[in-house]
Amino acid sequence: MFTIHKMLKPTILSISMATVMAGAAISPALGLIAKAFPDASPTMIKLILTAPSIMIIPFSFLSSYLTSKLTKRTIIMIGLFIYLIGGIGPQFVPTIESLLVLRLILGAGVGLVMPLSMTLINDYFAGKERTKMMGYNSAFSNLGGILTMLLAGWLATFGWRVPFNVYFLGLVIFVMIFFFLPKGEIQKPKTHEQKAKLPFAVYGYAIAMGGIMLAYYSIATNIALYLEQSALGGAALAGTVVSFTTVGGMITSLLLVQIELTFKKFAIPVMLFGMGVAFLLLTFTHSVPLVIVGVCLVGFGQGALFPILVLKALDRVPFHQADQAIAITSSFTFLGQFLSPVVLDGIGTVANQANIRFQYGILSVSIMVIVLVSTFMILRTHKKVASLH
Repeated sequence: MFTIHKMLKPTILSISMATVMAGAAISPALGLIAKAFPDASPTMIKLILTAPSIMIIPFSFLSSYLTSKLTKRTIIMIGLFIYLIGGIGPQFVPTIESLLVLRLILGAGVGLVMPLSMTLINDYFAGKERTKMMGYNSAFSNLGGILTMLLAGWLATFGWRVPFNVYFLGLVIFVMIFFFLPKGEIQKPKTHEQKAKLPFAVYGYAIAMGGIMLAYYSIATNIALYLEQSALGGAALAGTVVSFTTVGGMITSLLLVQIELTFKKFAIPVMLFGMGVAFLLLTFTHSVPLVIVGVCLVGFGQGALFPILVLKALDRVPFHQADQAIAITSSFTFLGQFLSPVVLDGIGTVANQANIRFQYGILSVSIMVIVLVSTFMILRTHKKVASLH
C-alpha cells in the first residue's frame, strides 16, 4: 500500500469547491448585470446562472468516457483550463450573448471535473476513510459555496465585471492538481468486462438523488415567495434562511461516519424522515425561527443522503465503471435541480393552488410515503436474510 501524500486529501477536496461555484457564485451580481444589459430579457439574465448546468450533464458523460483514454489528472487539468476561460472571461465581453457562451464553456469545464472529484475518493480511500472523505467532499463544497458567494457579493460592490474574478480559484486548484495529484493510470476495462452494463440499482440510486434534489432545491427557488406570502419577511431574510440549508448539510456531511454507525441500514429512511418533518413544519408554521429549523433539517437530510447514495452506487459497480456510475448520479442530481420549479409549480397549477405551503405539504406527504415503503422493504429483506441463517 502506497503512502498517501499529506496534500492528497486537500487537493481532492479542493476540486469540489470548483464544481459548486459553477452557477451560484455570481448570483450577487445578477442585478448589476441586468442593469448593464437593459435590453436583455429577465429569462436571459436568469440563464446566466442556469446555463452552466445545461452543459454539465453531457460533459459528465464525456468525462467518464475519457477515463479509458486519458488519466484522471489530465482530464481534470483540461477541465480546469476550460473552467478558467469560461469563468474569468465574461468580465471582458461586450454583449450578453457572448457572456452566455462563456457561461456554457464554464459548464463544460465543470462537467469534465465534477464526476472525478468523487471517483478519486473511490480510487485512493477505502472503508470508513472513504465514507469520511465523501462526507468531507460534500461539506467542503457547501463551505466553498458560502465563501465564494460572500466574496462575490463583496466584489460586486466594485461593479458587475469584478465578481467573475472568484473563478481564479480554479488556477489555485490547477496548481494543486499539477503538484500533488499522482499521475495515476488510464482506466481500461479488462477485455471480458468491456460490454458490462451498469447494474439497475445504480439507476435507482440516481433517480433517488434526483428526487432528493427536486425537494431540496424547492427551498432555494421558493423560500422568498413563501416568506412574502406568509408576511414573514423579504429578500434579505430569504438569503439568510437559504444559507441554513447549507449549515445543516455541512453538519451531517462531517458526521457521516457516525450517522451510518448509529442508524446502520436505516440511515436513508431516518434522514428522509427528517426532511419529511421539515416540509411538514414549513407547511404549517408562521414562526421565522421554526422556518429556519425546518430549512436546517432539509439541509441535514440532503447533506447525509447524497454521499450515502453515491457510496451505495459505487459499491454496486466494478472499479472501471465508477466514473460511469458517478456521471449517472450527477446527471440525475442536476436534472432534479432543473425540474424542481417545473414539477412543483406544475402540481400547484393542476391543483389550482398558488400557495407555496401547498407545494411543501405535497413534498412532506410524498417523502413520508417513501419513508414507509423503504422501511418496510428494509425490514422484509432483513427477515428474509434472517430466515436463511
